[in-house]
Amino acid sequence: MTINIGDRLPAGGFMTMTEEGPARLTTDEVFGGKTVVLFAVPGAFTPGCSMKHLPGYLKEADALEAKGADTIACLAVNDAFVMDAWAKDRGTEGRILMLSDGSAEYVKRLGLELDAGKYGMGTRSKRFSMIVEDGIVKALNIDESGVDKSSAENTLAQL
Repeated sequence: MTINIGDRLPAGGFMTMTEEGPARLTTDEVFGGKTVVLFAVPGAFTPGCSMKHLPGYLKEADALEAKGADTIACLAVNDAFVMDAWAKDRGTEGRILMLSDGSAEYVKRLGLELDAGKYGMGTRSKRFSMIVEDGIVKALNIDESGVDKSSAENTLAQL
């Protein structure tokens, strides 16, 4: 079942890169008591994700924060090392929290997994964005193709 507006995010965790190496973050640590703009991509370094989706959130980071976002986070079914390399490559460090869901466990809990097997990518995340307030989904945008509904500009308009 796909998560909906008004639902509480399921408990879970992610990996992220720290100065000491990969570290686990829980959903409570990421979303508890905060307004979080979360966007998910099918894969780090893929064309739409690298050329449009992630850059849009980086460009709009100040505006998102000015409208109340405490955290802007990017989720992908990649390992923490890949997410860290992508952050460095795209200059997002300190602006966007990169969350690794390496085995797609969390996107499956959300009901937002994508079968990308025909592209040799296995299970990935659908492209989506959401606004989460203290663990409750306030807005949810799922793209079936392209980067439209889940764009930074669309999400910004919803804050």
